[in-house]
Amino acid sequence: MRYIRKLENQVMPVKDKYHDIVVKALEKDGWEVTHDHYFLPVGSRKSYVDVAAEKPISAVKGTEKILVEIKSFIGRSEMTELQKALGQFNLYVVALEDLEPERTLFLAVPDPTYRDLFAEPIIQKVIKRSEVKLLTFDIETETIVQWIK
Repeated sequence: MRYIRKLENQVMPVKDKYHDIVVKALEKDGWEVTHDHYFLPVGSRKSYVDVAAEKPISAVKGTEKILVEIKSFIGRSEMTELQKALGQFNLYVVALEDLEPERTLFLAVPDPTYRDLFAEPIIQKVIKRSEVKLLTFDIETETIVQWIK
């Protein structure tokens, strides 16, 4: 995750290229975005998940809460981007277990990336074994294509 200095002692993460597109897609899907960069401590270290959102389930069940880590996969190496994304996802999942077990973490990827890179059988096996939850989005229409749990 890249960081920029906001104020003298305050560091904020840089938005992913598709950050605003995913926020719009979540809102179109009925989610209320509650945090743009959600602070999630990982041990004594600071980290930020890109987006936090909530959606009412029903009057009886309450609210579903999610966190979404957005990845564009536009770097030099898709495999390096994938390795970093999966490592970050797993780190956040473990941090959430103790801090906010009611939140579900999703990795958001562009739909073409999912259909290409994530379609590889070995990648599918890693995703399944690691229990990575995905959401894919359409860059042009700014909509969610699918939720993969």
